[in-house]
Amino acid sequence: EATGVSTVTIAAAESGGISTEFSSPSGITTHLDLSNAQDHKLTCSGITTISVTGGTEGESHTVRIINSGITTVGFSTFFLFPSGSSPSMPTADGTISLISFTVHRVGAAGTQLLAGASLNFS
Repeated sequence: EATGVSTVTIAAAESGGISTEFSSPSGITTHLDLSNAQDHKLTCSGITTISVTGGTEGESHTVRIINSGITTVGFSTFFLFPSGSSPSMPTADGTISLISFTVHRVGAAGTQLLAGASLNFS
């Protein structure tokens, strides 16, 4: 594992057949383990980059991002957005963003996630 990269899983729970993974990354690259859950709830602070591991082609996932303090959120190159670049995410404390995506490809040729534009609930 590279310096400054952390995988932080606080808890995973089953609810209605959809599992949720909770984590609180702070100023690091956080890896969502797509094999653990379909719903990922992140309480982020500082500068956070979201990346992924695992997953199966065709799976649908959501990422709920809650800002704790002034937060800058970015995404790894696995995420492909319709505009060709990551959406502009809100930085203010307490804002909530939702990103949904489908796993397009996983493997040695590279992982690709087809992501929708973010929805911001502030």
